[in-house]
Amino acid sequence: MSLPPGAVEIALPSGGAAVLAEEVPVALVFEGVTQAVMMATPADLDDFLLGFALTEGLITAAADLQRHEVVEHPRGLEVRGWLSAPAAERFRARRRAMAGPVGCGLCGIESLEEALRPLPKVAPAGRSGLSLQAPAAVAEAALAALRAAQPLQDAVRASHAAGFWAEGQLICAREDVGRHNALDKLAGALAFGAMDPAQGAIVMTSRLSVDLVQKAAMIGAGALIAPSAPTALAVAEAQAAGLALIARGPDGPTLFTRFEEPA
Repeated sequence: MSLPPGAVEIALPSGGAAVLAEEVPVALVFEGVTQAVMMATPADLDDFLLGFALTEGLITAAADLQRHEVVEHPRGLEVRGWLSAPAAERFRARRRAMAGPVGCGLCGIESLEEALRPLPKVAPAGRSGLSLQAPAAVAEAALAALRAAQPLQDAVRASHAAGFWAEGQLICAREDVGRHNALDKLAGALAFGAMDPAQGAIVMTSRLSVDLVQKAAMIGAGALIAPSAPTALAVAEAQAAGLALIARGPDGPTLFTRFEEPA
């Protein structure tokens, strides 16, 4: 049986076998410095490195990541990236401002101010590729398309996915055991492919917490769609960023943010 990337077959004590998701420590390293260690699916790691750098504000454009490599270790993987000179200097300045080692709460933030960082405002024209007159119909179509594009989930029943929905179709999707990782991988894939996240919607398989809203806003996404209810803070931050948020409401898929649609 051919398994998708990130799936592995293990023997069971009963004599049978089971297909499970791989989960390994992945260190994201920039300029020789480890920024975060995430438990992740070992697939699409170039997308992961670039997407994490963009959604966490380490860089502002794909061109800031000049080269990268994956290094295998006995207990995990390192994904190493080298930045352009201006981006490297900004990264080093950010590291100098940190008082201690990076943790993994909100991807290494170390202060209350960073937890609710200012987000870039999504330009209203950025939603021109997505009609929000019927949010339930948009959400149902996007979520159905994402469900059909999850080979890892089909094999293991234990993974998340993030996709990009634009012009009535799913353009790209990435999977991972972690929902944040899946979104970072998607962000990297979009950046490598020079696709504009503002021209469609990011669609997720998971609940919408504020950190996913932050990541979507950081890459300029026009909308964020999920099958579960958002948190109140996620709605407030999405509203402030001008991000259309469609998630489960009392009567099904609901648009939680208010704004004027572009003419």
